Amino acid sequence: MELLVTEAQIEAILFTMGEAVELERIAGAIDHDEETTRKIIHNMMDRYEAEERGIKIIELDGAYQLCTKPSMYETIIKITHIPKKHVLTDVLLETLSIIAYKQPITKLQIEAIRGVKSDHAVNKLVEYNLVCEMGRMDAPGRPILFGTTEEFLRSFGLQSLDSLPVMNPEKIEDFKIEAEEEIQLKLDI
Repeated sequence: MELLVTEAQIEAILFTMGEAVELERIAGAIDHDEETTRKIIHNMMDRYEAEERGIKIIELDGAYQLCTKPSMYETIIKITHIPKKHVLTDVLLETLSIIAYKQPITKLQIEAIRGVKSDHAVNKLVEYNLVCEMGRMDAPGRPILFGTTEEFLRSFGLQSLDSLPVMNPEKIEDFKIEAEEEIQLKLDI
């Protein structure tokens, strides 16, 4: 019976907060240690996934959030009439990938990698709440540093940045060769 009350408390916390809540804060609120709290939450997560429910608990970098299952989005859109799907073009995805893997990173560094101006792409990603300002670089002009947000993790189904796919070193070498050949072609023209 005590476990059911504890689970109800966790549900109430996550529902009320509406955003990711750190494990430490949840544990303090329910008067349990972090390890016990983590186990309870993970058991709840497993049950929510197994049962036919419209909600689930997700983990975001050591914090937990109650959210809607993706399979319910179409139903929610019908009632809200406000579809909130952002279109990520190839340019936005490329820019987002660079930020995700190289963060914290400045616009100038992004542009050096992409080879073109990236103001619009970075601004759109900030507007979509996938990227945010993380501070300023200690360099002349104090350029803004960008990094990904919790919304980025949530949108791509990642628990943390450690969950990002790792690129095959052979593929990286292939990309380098292709880029060098492309540069050489441009120089020959």
